[in-house]
Amino acid sequence: MKYFILTYTTVEDYIERRMPFRDVHLGLAAEFQQMGVLIMAGALNPADKAVLVFQCEDESLVKEFVSRDPYVKNGLITTWEIREWKVVVGG
Repeated sequence: MKYFILTYTTVEDYIERRMPFRDVHLGLAAEFQQMGVLIMAGALNPADKAVLVFQCEDESLVKEFVSRDPYVKNGLITTWEIREWKVVVGG
């Protein structure tokens, strides 16, 4: 298994705009967590970025998450990036 970091860059008024989509977003995160793929996730402080850590064979499941995420679909995420994470300590 590999680790992947998904980084979101959020719109300026992200906190205010996310509320209509938050339950669906958190439901999607719970689904991927129950699958054992999403390890942890959260917004940075200040909330200009968010970081999600996945553990899976390849980045296809991470891309699926992005494609289904209402935050992405509704323009709350300006850019996103998936990077493989070579874990040295932990994991």
